[in-house]
Amino acid sequence: MPEVQSHGIRIRYDDSGQGEPALLFMPGWCASRSVFDELTRRCAQWRRTLALDWRGHGQSERPTDDFGADDLADDALAVIEASQADRVVPVALAHAGWVAIELRRRLGARIPKLVLLDWIVLEAPPPFLGALRSLQDPAQWQQTREQLFSMWLHGLDIPALTHHVRDDMGSYPFEMWARAAREIGAAYAKAGSPLRALASLDPPVPVFHLYAQPEDPGYLAAQRSFSATHPWFQVLKLEARSHFPMYEVPDEMAMAIERFVA
Repeated sequence: MPEVQSHGIRIRYDDSGQGEPALLFMPGWCASRSVFDELTRRCAQWRRTLALDWRGHGQSERPTDDFGADDLADDALAVIEASQADRVVPVALAHAGWVAIELRRRLGARIPKLVLLDWIVLEAPPPFLGALRSLQDPAQWQQTREQLFSMWLHGLDIPALTHHVRDDMGSYPFEMWARAAREIGAAYAKAGSPLRALASLDPPVPVFHLYAQPEDPGYLAAQRSFSATHPWFQVLKLEARSHFPMYEVPDEMAMAIERFVA
């Protein structure tokens, strides 16, 4: 398993397949790269596929100091440079999307496209912002996290998904969840929404958002409306019932990503 130093922190990543642009799979906060196992195995049939663990996550080193989203971008940059890939398409789960946008800002044309998975691309709804505040409260964080876990797993009997949520995401302590909430909240406060941040990139970059939840037809309609005036943005609503559709429809996702990247 390859590893690289990012400002002295050891970052572990997977590297399989051949062909550029390479895909760089980036998990959300409080999760390891194992969330992508089924998806990367399929995508590696067509092209080079990288997947990293952020500092403090998975098999990467745990820093003693605090860190934020800019440090995650440094980690991703370190993996890109170590891979010696010329062009890389980030495939970002949830709020790793903010890192994907930052990589485009830093590397320009070396990041020719972005793939976003199951993200709140509109302005953050008030209940979500409230949950971010609660996750930073030592007295409330565990109850709030349990509410999130229950929502993500409700009505679903998918052992691998349950393991990811309960055992992987559930292994991170208050400090990491509070840090994640702080950084995610700050990103929405600064940018307004991911779509607004993407629209500010000049020149624009082709973006593909694949998501399964929420079911709300208004959420899809808003994205299609945005796409009509910003033709570089595409959206695909997946037929899956969880916020982690790679556990349900990995074949459909892999083929859709390959069509977009190719």
